[in-house]
Amino acid sequence: MVGMKLGVLFSGGKDSTLALHLAAEKEEVACLITIVSKNKESFMFHTPNIDVTELQAQALELPIVSVATEGKKEEELYDLEKAIIKAKNEHGIDGVVTGAVESVYQASRVQQICNRLSIWCFNPLWKHNQKALLETLLEKNFQVIVSGVFAYPLNEKWLGKQLDAGMIAHLTDLSKTYGLSVTGEGGEIETTVLDSPDFKHKIEVTNSEIMWNFDSGVFLIKKARLVPK
Repeated sequence: MVGMKLGVLFSGGKDSTLALHLAAEKEEVACLITIVSKNKESFMFHTPNIDVTELQAQALELPIVSVATEGKKEEELYDLEKAIIKAKNEHGIDGVVTGAVESVYQASRVQQICNRLSIWCFNPLWKHNQKALLETLLEKNFQVIVSGVFAYPLNEKWLGKQLDAGMIAHLTDLSKTYGLSVTGEGGEIETTVLDSPDFKHKIEVTNSEIMWNFDSGVFLIKKARLVPK
């Protein structure tokens, strides 16, 4: 697997950004591949602050292949396949990187698409200890904020907060008590990355709004800009 060119399935959240980092240590990351779902309840794709991926691509100095989808279950996979084909044609990718940790639903469907297109599927976070993954983000100086919470007992106080050791300990306790995924891969938590080792610039949020509805909510980034590191 020498000299492979990879496209990273990129949501702007912690898992896809960490997967990008690990992939870039071994191979060339040629582009980001982002699916913009109109369905906020998408089975496959992260939605809070998905538009910030354009700014993150600038921070990473990588091209981004962005494709819209209606977000209908299973049908959205055709849009993902179109996006991967576009990345293959435009950037010559030999493989796709995912940030899947435990979700067989997501990983198996991406694998099926890659099999059809005869390209490699790389899941660098697959089956890793979830607490250890969060600790890795801190060790490598990722700046990660919570951009959505969608499960009890998470509340609006989590929104916009930055990942730190205290949050990891709290999430680990909640996992034991309530069965939440520590990394939020079950959709309990969504995140947005404002800085990583691969960012050439940091992202600064200049205008935001917390939107809370009964038992879930999002930290909406309304304006952001690149700033020097």
